[in-house]
Amino acid sequence: MSRALIFLFVIVASPMAFTQSPIPGEEGAARAIRNGIAIPEPAPDRSRGEGPFNTLLITDVTLISGEGAPPRGPVTIVVEGDRIAAIQSTVPSISGARIIDGSGMYALPGFIDAHTHLGNTGQGLTGPITPPEYIFKLWMAHGITTVREVGSGMGLDWTISHRERSNRGEITAPRLLVHAMFPGGSVTTAEGAEAWVREVHRRGADGVKLRGATRPATAAIYATTAELGMKTANHHDQTSVYSTNVLDSARMGLDSMEHWYGLPESLFTDRTIQDYPVDYNYADEQWRFGQAGRLWQQAAPPGSPKWNAVLEELVDLDFTLVPTFTIYEANRDVMRARDAEWHARYTLPALQRFFMPDPRLHGSYHFDWTTADEVAWRQAFDLWMQFVNDFKNSGGRVVAGSDAGFIFKLFGFAFIRELELLQEAGFHPLEVIQAATLNGAELIGMEDEIGSLVPGKKADIVLVSENPVRNFKVLYGTGHMYLDRESGELKRIGGVSYTIKDGIVFDAKQLLDDVEAMVLQARDL
Repeated sequence: MSRALIFLFVIVASPMAFTQSPIPGEEGAARAIRNGIAIPEPAPDRSRGEGPFNTLLITDVTLISGEGAPPRGPVTIVVEGDRIAAIQSTVPSISGARIIDGSGMYALPGFIDAHTHLGNTGQGLTGPITPPEYIFKLWMAHGITTVREVGSGMGLDWTISHRERSNRGEITAPRLLVHAMFPGGSVTTAEGAEAWVREVHRRGADGVKLRGATRPATAAIYATTAELGMKTANHHDQTSVYSTNVLDSARMGLDSMEHWYGLPESLFTDRTIQDYPVDYNYADEQWRFGQAGRLWQQAAPPGSPKWNAVLEELVDLDFTLVPTFTIYEANRDVMRARDAEWHARYTLPALQRFFMPDPRLHGSYHFDWTTADEVAWRQAFDLWMQFVNDFKNSGGRVVAGSDAGFIFKLFGFAFIRELELLQEAGFHPLEVIQAATLNGAELIGMEDEIGSLVPGKKADIVLVSENPVRNFKVLYGTGHMYLDRESGELKRIGGVSYTIKDGIVFDAKQLLDDVEAMVLQARDL
């Protein structure tokens, strides 16, 4: 790769490229506009969904509470306005109530995707940036009623405006918890970091996400956010992990680690820095991700004293893991991710182009991805999943996040795949659902409002016609392929039927139809 191309890669393709400025949260959008990249229009006013109702009854449904209890039913969920008023075994007679017949259906809490991005300015290099309406409807069609937006890459004000409109029920969208991305390349001092946090807090950010920050700036961010009651997330990438790994951050007060970066480094016993090849170049993403797949093998092994000590200390610190297994799945089987069946109907052409190998783009790095690379990543997944499962079994909090919009992963669909991967890691399906609901609510500090189906909480409810505890595939928008052996009929079953957020009932399949229409229209342009 030439020096000129490497320079372009760092400036344009890096996920931090559009956020490294002391102007809080706005440089991504501003730089994109200067480069002739159009920022997508805000989401349109809501035209889908009914309610909230004075009284909504979901009758004869099987309840999965999200708190770890087994399914039970039939029950009737009584919703008044935007709250669950009661869950009972009888159907009350209430004049004028809106009724959903839940016979044969399962009710779960609204899902919480704990790692998301609402748009990506880098995508503008190859086509239109994915519009928020498209993303929102894919999320809602898969039962996702709350998301933690970790970066505000389209601009902090732009993202917060969507949060406020969603809170007022003006748009078809999940609830948004908005994090500003810390501009680590341009703010390096503790004083500068503190001032930056106070500014984004003044402007309405719920939290901040770090990546590539110096240790003094990192410590100042954790201290200032704690003072202000803000949340923190950190992607401990290779540019700064040698000074601050996951255990260092957890000791300083970090709420959650994103992905897995910084965790193997916390487990080193015979080295302090990753064993980089001599010609390694972090700016070349095939090098970056190819070698990342070999990092877990350099850490202390499962069950070793170091493994157990790090795990136990993180649990004691009330730390949260957001593994986002799904976003790295292409590294262990690139053809599976690239050719996932939902791309044909639901992936915008511009997003498809963005996924394909291109050294200008972040996450589009499978330039010459080999069998050896995939084998290394499969081995890494085994170790990574074992740590996450051991952490959960020791009382640690694990939540579900997708990081969709990169590396062949489509919004909504990727979140359901994350549930499957948590089960692969060793979670019981009820533990998976708990990770995707109540644990996520605890992470964002909303466990008293959302995350489980109990009276008094918000009416965020997912209704599906098949049993997700038996098979998470029934939650995909494309459903589950099933052969009825008595009739010989091959059919699709499942898919979320209704997503209820704040008591507003959305037809999930109608939302998917809207997405498909957007895709078809884009193909005709």
